[in-house]
Amino acid sequence: MRRWWESVVGHPWLVGSPTLPGTTVGRRARWLTIAAIVLANAIGTLVVVAFALLALPKPNDIDDRGTVIALNLGLAGVYVTLALVVGVFWGRRVVEGGRHGTERWLRSDRRADAAERRHILRAPLRVARVTAALWIAAALAFGLLDGLFADPLLGLGVGMTVLLGGLTTSSFAYFLAELALRPIVARALAHGPPERRGVPGVATRWILSWTLGTAVPLVGLVLIGIVAFTNVDITVTSLAVAIVVLGSIALVFGALTSLFAVYATVNPIVAIRRALRHVEEGDYAVELRVWDGSEVGELQVGFNAMAAGLRERERMRDLFGRQVGEAVARRALEQEVSLGGETRDVAVLFVDLVGSTALASRRPPQEVVALLNEFFAEVVDVVERCGGWINKFQGDAALAIFGAPIELPGKEEQALRAARELAVRLRTLPELSAGIGVAAGDAVAGHVGAERRFEYTVIGDPVNEAARLCDLAKRSPERVLASGAALARVTGPERERWRLDGEATLRGRSAPTQLASPATS
Repeated sequence: MRRWWESVVGHPWLVGSPTLPGTTVGRRARWLTIAAIVLANAIGTLVVVAFALLALPKPNDIDDRGTVIALNLGLAGVYVTLALVVGVFWGRRVVEGGRHGTERWLRSDRRADAAERRHILRAPLRVARVTAALWIAAALAFGLLDGLFADPLLGLGVGMTVLLGGLTTSSFAYFLAELALRPIVARALAHGPPERRGVPGVATRWILSWTLGTAVPLVGLVLIGIVAFTNVDITVTSLAVAIVVLGSIALVFGALTSLFAVYATVNPIVAIRRALRHVEEGDYAVELRVWDGSEVGELQVGFNAMAAGLRERERMRDLFGRQVGEAVARRALEQEVSLGGETRDVAVLFVDLVGSTALASRRPPQEVVALLNEFFAEVVDVVERCGGWINKFQGDAALAIFGAPIELPGKEEQALRAARELAVRLRTLPELSAGIGVAAGDAVAGHVGAERRFEYTVIGDPVNEAARLCDLAKRSPERVLASGAALARVTGPERERWRLDGEATLRGRSAPTQLASPATS
């Protein structure tokens, strides 16, 4: 039953699709609203007439029952005709009319403003009010008719029956109109929160449900009791028939309106719970379609705002990670960031293009940028696969760190492997050539700058040494050089892939530096 009901009230034809043109949405909602008003009034009329004729206790001293019945049926026919006319007119007016022009903003496919949202959210209540007004008028008319042509007590009974039937019909019309107008409400709330001022909420739904399922039957029973007290000729059988019929009607319509009230409240909450599961699994792209103007609709809007905030945070986190590196971004998000540094044992890889100045003079800027991006893509891919991260891009050069801020076991081996593999990868870019230098040792790693603007960086001798080795590597056959000290720290298989390659005094140093280069190319 639950799945069937959800498939009905959640059907795309009723809820509407955000991709449909506004005119199509308006046309569907208009005819659904007309059908809702006509259906509610037709059913209400049939039920009231049937109850009044078959079950309502009547005095036995009515002179001309046939004439009274004919007059009541004639008046019922007039009322049904009037209800049809009003249903068609008011159903069109709810969607098309009003000074806020619901049909106009639907036709223009623009966002609804606050007044237009409020207008459409209040539409089911206006439908209920018009329906109630018609039934109050009908109650007075039937009561006067039967009171004048038959018996005052019968007039009171029929009038009260019509009035109670009107309350039931108005409640039913409210729920049907709310369902019929869902496509327009969803379109109106797509770009703005529900307008709560003067808009019925969850409490109104439950009050209407209680009115139909509890208050109306109880008042009906009281009415039957009053008639029985004042008319001693009423038999026990007629009282039993009246009570059974009234109870059956109350059970059926009470169950229907309770279903409307329950699922109008529960369905959006179930949708929110499902969407929360997506968020819990890391899917922040989920967004709820808001079609409820009550407090539940506000909850849906709040969920969408939360999901949008999470998407924005994730986007900023991703952008932050791309800017400073995943390791640094994760550390900054998980720990309190402060200026200062600490001594860390790191391995450093420095890579710099050869002849980039000449390349820039020969090529248009767009082509130079494209080549640089292709070059850096190879650098980032190799470095990250080996456990390092890019600390900074410097023009046509890149500085990669292994072992800070996150400790990396075997960092020297990983840096040497990255240098060797990167040299091989860069040979696939025929227009580009680069020197690669690797060094290792103690350096200061931390956030440097000012309170309003700082960055995580690594400063120290290994960085300078790697840059000098990179310059020297540009003139070596393999285009890769590492310090002998870095190679000496390696004990794994990577050591066999390197060989010592003499000494050189690097720029800015007085003592020679032991060099190492890949044993095979």
